Amino acid sequence: MRNKQLKQLIINAQFAVIISIIAQFTIPLGLVPLTGQTFAIGIVATILSPINSTIAVLVYLLMGIIGLPVFAGFSSGISILFGPTGGYLIGFIFNTLVTGFILQKTRYTLPWAIMANIAGALVTLLFGTLWLKIAADMSWLIAINSGFTTFIIPGIIKAIAASFVGLFIRNALVKARLVVE
Repeated sequence: MRNKQLKQLIINAQFAVIISIIAQFTIPLGLVPLTGQTFAIGIVATILSPINSTIAVLVYLLMGIIGLPVFAGFSSGISILFGPTGGYLIGFIFNTLVTGFILQKTRYTLPWAIMANIAGALVTLLFGTLWLKIAADMSWLIAINSGFTTFIIPGIIKAIAASFVGLFIRNALVKARLVVE
């Protein structure tokens, strides 16, 4: 049993590193950039269980908080968490829970994965927009336009792509008995 737990812990840590790598793909769009983080979060949430994907995200956040340059643009530190984009980082935790629980309660099929990932992406956008409004002292209209509306279409595209990639990898890992079905 202990070996199984250790193996899962290592897998979770590996996925935290994958998030860190994909997070570096960014497109500046003003205060809130378009990043690969949400794509990576969707992949992880599709592959791992809700708990394990959340652990991977928590490890990723902890790495960034302690100073490893894993956040978008090779940034790090607790100040990122409290800055204008920190709500998106917190939203990742709930994204993995929502996406994972939807998939766990339904089926790991492409239509369900797409719906689950879109729901998770919307959760991230909600947390991000709320925090953006508070941290940047914006009006609701500006916060919604800057932090939510701008990212709906890219978020849906990334959710669909994450569903395809995540299911492909998940099926391979299930066959290799590295992920429990």
